[in-house]
Amino acid sequence: MKAMNNKAWFMVLPVLLLVALSAIIPLMTVVNYSVQDSFGNNEFFWVGTEWFQEVLNSERFHNALLRTLLFSGLILAIEIPLGIAIALAMPKRGIGVSVCLVLMALPLLIPWNVVGTIWQVFGRVDIGLLGHGLASAGIDYNYTQNTFDAWATLLIMDVWHWTSLVVLLCYSGLVAIPEVYYQAAQIDGASRWAVFRYIQLPKIKRVLLIAVLLRFMDSFMIYTEPFVVTGGGPGNATTFLSIDLVQMAVGQFDLGPAAAMSLIYFLIILLLCWVFYTVMTSQDNAANGGRQGGEG
Repeated sequence: MKAMNNKAWFMVLPVLLLVALSAIIPLMTVVNYSVQDSFGNNEFFWVGTEWFQEVLNSERFHNALLRTLLFSGLILAIEIPLGIAIALAMPKRGIGVSVCLVLMALPLLIPWNVVGTIWQVFGRVDIGLLGHGLASAGIDYNYTQNTFDAWATLLIMDVWHWTSLVVLLCYSGLVAIPEVYYQAAQIDGASRWAVFRYIQLPKIKRVLLIAVLLRFMDSFMIYTEPFVVTGGGPGNATTFLSIDLVQMAVGQFDLGPAAAMSLIYFLIILLLCWVFYTVMTSQDNAANGGRQGGEG
């Protein structure tokens, strides 16, 4: 057996230590604030789990969490099927591949704050193309005063910005499928739906898992775009957990509750990502177990 060469780890170790320190030090600061209270002059007093209990029992936190979960659920329900459909429709060879890949990559190059500014202007009734066009068509559209319009604007904006990521990931999985699978399906007379269900979907399952995890984490932590477009309004209709956390920490300067809320926020993301990963990989594990049992 060939001995493993672990010398490469010495090249990566400085980067790993740097990333670990840059993550651990802020995390420990947040943990410190979450279990203590300060009355000024850099004097801290131990309060234990008081801030955690306050956040978990807060209706404000519950409402923001529900809004965030609803937004992430809608984003996944729209972008994942749409991304798969666009990837299936893209050409597999020729100059059209380069054109489609460039067009898909363009929205991903735009910074988050610029995306928010674009859609803030785009949706304005007085000068925005979307807002003015809808107003001219007799549609009462105003994302600053109407809750449905605000949510619709944020959803469309996120779909426009991030569906390309799902498309590129799914397309990379599709082009990696050997041609022999399609030839066998053609010989068997398989329908288009059968090819997608039994060949394409299983083969892109792992890249699809990456797409789901990335889009869930990004949408669950979204801050810049809704803050720029709606500022959390109208009222608190688009005040997601991220916006509520910033308002608590920066606007109200409640560092203890904000630190506790950020840790709860972090744990919720970890838990839900673990659930997504477990559910989406359980079928593969069961299939591999059954295959090994049959070989035995």
